[in-house]
Amino acid sequence: MAVTLEQAQRVGYVCLKALLRFAFMVANNLVAIPSYVLYLIMLQPLRVLDSQSFWYIEGVLFKWLLAMVASWGWWAGYTVVEWGDDVNAVSEDEAMVLVNHQATGDVCTLMMCLQDKGTVVRQMMWLMDHIFKYTNFGIVSLIHGDFFIRQGRAHRDQQLVLLKEHLEKYYRSRNRKWIVLFPEGGFLRKRRETSQAFAKKNNLPFLKHVTLPRLGATQVILETLVAPQENGTPAGGDAVIKESKSKGLQWVIDATIAYPKGEPLDIQTWILGYRQPTVTHVHYRVFPVKDVPAEPEALTHWLYQRFIEKEDLLTHFYETVSC
Repeated sequence: MAVTLEQAQRVGYVCLKALLRFAFMVANNLVAIPSYVLYLIMLQPLRVLDSQSFWYIEGVLFKWLLAMVASWGWWAGYTVVEWGDDVNAVSEDEAMVLVNHQATGDVCTLMMCLQDKGTVVRQMMWLMDHIFKYTNFGIVSLIHGDFFIRQGRAHRDQQLVLLKEHLEKYYRSRNRKWIVLFPEGGFLRKRRETSQAFAKKNNLPFLKHVTLPRLGATQVILETLVAPQENGTPAGGDAVIKESKSKGLQWVIDATIAYPKGEPLDIQTWILGYRQPTVTHVHYRVFPVKDVPAEPEALTHWLYQRFIEKEDLLTHFYETVSC
């Protein structure tokens, strides 16, 4: 089939726009990221004299960087609609955010929709795949104190020990409030087949739009950051006891990201903007941490239930409102 002049013009326009956007993003990164690093190098004396003020300033700069990334999507017409519980009500409390993982664009989507949630963005910690350490944003995340986790059975036990140590060393000392993780342990397209085979073997529900979550990181976070209960039941680590002013982790936020037609945005799309404008939907449910079981088997069941609910939400979305 011959290509019409109109189609050729359209392709040319998309390619030119993508090229110009890419050049703009490169310029953004060449200015913003070195500026962030240099400002914090110059402020090292303040870190020694008043670490709280230092990390406050770092958090403001970090939020500006995330706003820059979010603006790339907004400029391309990629917007977000939020549903469910009002997470603004818990924005000043400590919370763990559990998110389904479909593509690299999930992180950019969260950067956009959390910008107006009070101090959340500047006081949040991310758990992400170690490969992100080697991206342009890796140096920023390293300084901010995010945790890079290596996937795979061979690294699992060691990574959980390192995560616990990281939380005890950096979470409260840098006044972090929210911690964001993707419990599925990888992208949907990469883990779906393995997850479905595991579900079949263990008589668990067959999931298409999410995968069964892994327990490890979630359990470590709860054990380390949840304060001891008033009835004396141990629920937190030593770091929590030392931080007498902290109430500990108080909420678990279940966030479900849904893309129209089940076609997720990746970071290339976010940067180049070659897809048509689209609206991504994010649904929240907020659970008091006291309602989350601490015992491993019960916690596993609780996590599975959250992702079964995500499956139902996404199935309904794709069948009724996805367009």
